[in-house]
Amino acid sequence: MDAAVTTSQNSPAGWSRGRLVGILAAAGGVAAVLLCALAYGIYLAISGVHTVTTTKASSPGTGESSLPEAGPQRRDAIAAALMLEVSPTAARPTEQTSSDGSTIKVPAGTAVPGPALVMTGYPRTPQGAIGQLAQIDAAVLHAMSVAAAREVHAAWALPGGAPVDSWWITTSVRAFLDGAGMGQVKDSAVWVRVEPAAALVKGVDGPDWTTVCVLMKVTATYRSEGQTALGHCERMQWVGGRWMIAPGAPPAPAPSTWPQTPLAVEAGWATWVTTEPEAAGQ
Repeated sequence: MDAAVTTSQNSPAGWSRGRLVGILAAAGGVAAVLLCALAYGIYLAISGVHTVTTTKASSPGTGESSLPEAGPQRRDAIAAALMLEVSPTAARPTEQTSSDGSTIKVPAGTAVPGPALVMTGYPRTPQGAIGQLAQIDAAVLHAMSVAAAREVHAAWALPGGAPVDSWWITTSVRAFLDGAGMGQVKDSAVWVRVEPAAALVKGVDGPDWTTVCVLMKVTATYRSEGQTALGHCERMQWVGGRWMIAPGAPPAPAPSTWPQTPLAVEAGWATWVTTEPEAAGQ
């Protein structure tokens, strides 16, 4: 399945740190403020790439025939295609749900630790790339450590992509830690849980390349508990029997919407359904 995208430009102008802190602080608790800092880190990561973008990219879901058949131009168009622009408040928990959304079956992998102790064993399919990306994200967000982000990036990102210091997840971890005044790694009193909730396949270029997106529920506990949704897209490439983050400019920002809401459905998110493990490389 391919994601629907909007023709509007994602505008980070409203994503000031003060505004984000106000939004989540209003939800109550120190943990909510820390999650706000995490969201602000994502803004910092994506704004440097996309604030000057003015060209409307072709949507893999609505303009497949206009894309090149294969190669770098196709890959760039898929990655750059703009997705639904949403308010920062869309990431907050809500009881509003929708029954109209689709589901996406994601293999569970083989639960074998790979490089940097990231769980691996995902098949050579776009859904396998989704599962692997979620494990990459979860490994860093669980640790909330700059050193862990660097280790994971070194093990899972191919040369030619975002440098580790500007990688969205490194920037987000730094923002979280700065918000808590914790230095380079989270305090042992902080507990972070990451749960993949939805995903989509933005586009493919042959069996060894795809751009996929994951939507995660992140729960932080520190004197209180807070939750937020984080959307993340990456180019992924099959190399050496596993999916890795591919070279090229980072994809357009994914909409961070609370899962299974009408807005999440509009953004193209399909509810995550885990299936039995498959052998990698199939």
